[in-house]
Amino acid sequence: MAPELLAPAKNLDIALAAVNHGADAVYMGAPKFGAREAAGNSLAEVEKAVRYAHRYRAKLFLTLNTLLFDHELDEARKIAVAAYNMGCDALIVQDMAFLQMDLPPIPLHASTQAHNATPQKVKFLQEVGFQRVVLARELSLKQVEEIRSSTTVELESFIHGALCVSYSGQCYLSHLLTGRSANRGACAQPCRSAYDLVDGQGKTLFKGKHLLSLKDLNLTQHLQQLAAAGVCSFKIEGRLKDVDYVKNVVAHYRKTLDRVFAGQKRPSSGRVELGFEPNPEKTFSRGFCSYFLENEKAKNIASLNTPKSLGEKIGKIKAVDHQSIFVDLQSNVTPPCAGDGLCFFDSSGTLHGAGVNRVEGKRLWLQNMESLLCHCGLDPQSPNQRIPAQGRHDSRNKNGLAGCSVFRNFDYAFQKQLANPNSARRLIDVDITFEATEKNVQLTATDEDGISVMLTVEKEPVEAKNEERALATLREQLGKSGGLMFNIKSIDLRSKKSNFYTISELNAWRRKLLEMLEEKRTSSYVADNKNIIKNKVAFPYLHKDFKLNIVNNLSKVFYENHGVAQPAWGYELQKPAAGAALMTTRYCVLRELGCCKKEKNAKHLREPLYLENNGQRLRLSFDCKACEMKILEDNNQAATP
Repeated sequence: MAPELLAPAKNLDIALAAVNHGADAVYMGAPKFGAREAAGNSLAEVEKAVRYAHRYRAKLFLTLNTLLFDHELDEARKIAVAAYNMGCDALIVQDMAFLQMDLPPIPLHASTQAHNATPQKVKFLQEVGFQRVVLARELSLKQVEEIRSSTTVELESFIHGALCVSYSGQCYLSHLLTGRSANRGACAQPCRSAYDLVDGQGKTLFKGKHLLSLKDLNLTQHLQQLAAAGVCSFKIEGRLKDVDYVKNVVAHYRKTLDRVFAGQKRPSSGRVELGFEPNPEKTFSRGFCSYFLENEKAKNIASLNTPKSLGEKIGKIKAVDHQSIFVDLQSNVTPPCAGDGLCFFDSSGTLHGAGVNRVEGKRLWLQNMESLLCHCGLDPQSPNQRIPAQGRHDSRNKNGLAGCSVFRNFDYAFQKQLANPNSARRLIDVDITFEATEKNVQLTATDEDGISVMLTVEKEPVEAKNEERALATLREQLGKSGGLMFNIKSIDLRSKKSNFYTISELNAWRRKLLEMLEEKRTSSYVADNKNIIKNKVAFPYLHKDFKLNIVNNLSKVFYENHGVAQPAWGYELQKPAAGAALMTTRYCVLRELGCCKKEKNAKHLREPLYLENNGQRLRLSFDCKACEMKILEDNNQAATP
């Protein structure tokens, strides 16, 4: 079986688009408790998405992956029961309270926010009843293989999208700075903010850099390796992303998976026909990396200058005048056109953006050109500011745009293709048989999954005057899908005589037959059931601090039943003592800046080191043995003025 392609959906329309563009499964938020406060959906919308997905044998997972307070437990349980009753295929949860609830037999998936990073933890989750575990993003292939060799539970891995710099579920920085809890679905994303890096003497080492903002994940080139390592589901991040992002990225991975795993049975049905050529660089991205999958000490994985989307690189600026820029385009990109959006960094690392008004060859007229030149330190009245040789800045152009890379973060023509309602069609192959007797007509439709329906219509035969024409009309009208989800693959005419039928009759019979098949595909779908059998398997770790994320009594009972004595309340209920790590990350600022203490020739920075932003100071702590960085609240000293 080929791996499952799992797509995000902010709302019903995006869920349908994800299925149409090739997703084998979709995950979307419940009305509440879905870890993305701005991506909740009514139960009626969820049910429509479930029915649509099941027509293609695709699955629908409902996210209930926030931490729950005691007064929310009953409402969360009711949503879980409703999800089961409407046919959802699983619940994605973080809070262990769900394992203590009286739930129907709906499978549970352990959210990545449960911090699923070791064989011991994943095995524990398997033994307490989870059907699937969503792995931590930080894992290398070797670590995934180690988890697989120790467990039999289904493993799901992120392959694309935004990266949290902290281990998921172990970040409390948003709550500290804003009172908005990431584990409650309200993260303020302080990791995307700009910070100064300051040493213990108050010296600013780096100013205004996005030191915690990572590039986006793209594992297009590693799908076969991940599958070989034991991953059965490939997950795309993005429940806050728009429909264009989902269409493009899902279509990209659908094409890639069909090529890489050609010949293997897919988890869902249907063939996708695209009206565009997908390219993940053309929708939101901060630049791509493979994170730690290949290299456990990876560098160049941060987007230090901006947390915004850059898009695809299209070339470099060659010259600038007061009206336009001249760009040497890369050979592998479509030329820019009016309506495109471009961006570039100036020599100081500041990001600038502008829309394209007009294009003539390599010359691009941009919107608000005078203002743009002023912001870049150029004289808008200068008739020509050509780039010096080798892309260097001369004394007259110190803050110019010499050799700057140009990115297209809005592709007007591509967006038009995505906006087309027919940007993709997902079709189920169907074989139709047609047989006429003395009293009736029988039509049978059998699809690629072996699902079959029969339509019998009372109809006395009328012999055709032109047999050849009658047969051609029969095949032509029965061969149309009428805009439904089917592709008529073959037509088997079993009648001994060629009779005459009107086009309206044939169309009505075919339409009724395919509607019956569509309904049967939906009604015959059977979701998996899995009962949770409570046990007392020992929790594999000794720690019992706030990072267990216990904010309700059911979760506390769960950990006590599994051997954790006197577990502490979570951060949302009880702030930990001073010096506790508010974020733990495998990403390291020192390594990213070329200052790793393990590297002999690297420049070593004087510690302690601090991140400062708007009067708030955070202390950095480095566990070089574990190759981890921790961020702590600094209670001893105010930020430097």
